[in-house]
Amino acid sequence: MGKGRGIRWVWSLPMIVLMALGATVSEAKAQEAKMAETLPRTVYLVKPFDRLLGMKGFSDTMLKNHFLLYQGYVVNTNKTLEAIRTSAVDGRTSAELMELRRRLGWEWNGMRLHELYFGNLGGKTPAARNGKFAIAVGKEFGDFDAWLKDFTAVASMRGVGWAVVYQDDTTGRLFNVWVNEHDGGNLAGCRPILVLDVFEHAFFTDYQLKRSEYLQAFFDNVNWDVVEDRMK
Repeated sequence: MGKGRGIRWVWSLPMIVLMALGATVSEAKAQEAKMAETLPRTVYLVKPFDRLLGMKGFSDTMLKNHFLLYQGYVVNTNKTLEAIRTSAVDGRTSAELMELRRRLGWEWNGMRLHELYFGNLGGKTPAARNGKFAIAVGKEFGDFDAWLKDFTAVASMRGVGWAVVYQDDTTGRLFNVWVNEHDGGNLAGCRPILVLDVFEHAFFTDYQLKRSEYLQAFFDNVNWDVVEDRMK
């Protein structure tokens, strides 16, 4: 292009428009950068789980309340990410920014764990005993029933949190894990295969303190096809 042989200029549409209005290259670049800061960032959207309404063992009232709680995590994840971004752009290193960074794990995991939990519900058939999941837990625990007994024991622990089957991405091993308070207990480098919410909001409306009955309702409704698909 002219004497700039070997240099290839790639003009974006905003720069072309700005230069057509009389701006210099440097002015156009500065304006383009300023415009980019005002564009909306990627936001996380609430996923619909209405397909679960009418599920046996879960009243619509309990599910709808749970959906609302999940939606709050999505909203707060977006708010926290945006607050961190704007604070970082402004060059802030305040205690407020540090606390926002600490808070992100709570909001993010609250959002994502709920999506995984609702996502592995709605099944109609029992687990295939010759499927990938059953074979994998058989290697780790002896057989499917032994795995189920151990996972139920994890989910029955005193306190509130999550029971999660994690698969190690490196070795493929499966672990029954207790996750406390969303952001405590998740295994780095592992993928969640089966997620069970054992916070009281997940079952109290229908089962009060009868957690064992809720656990049975959960296992009756696991979508084992989804569990299989999550396997490495």
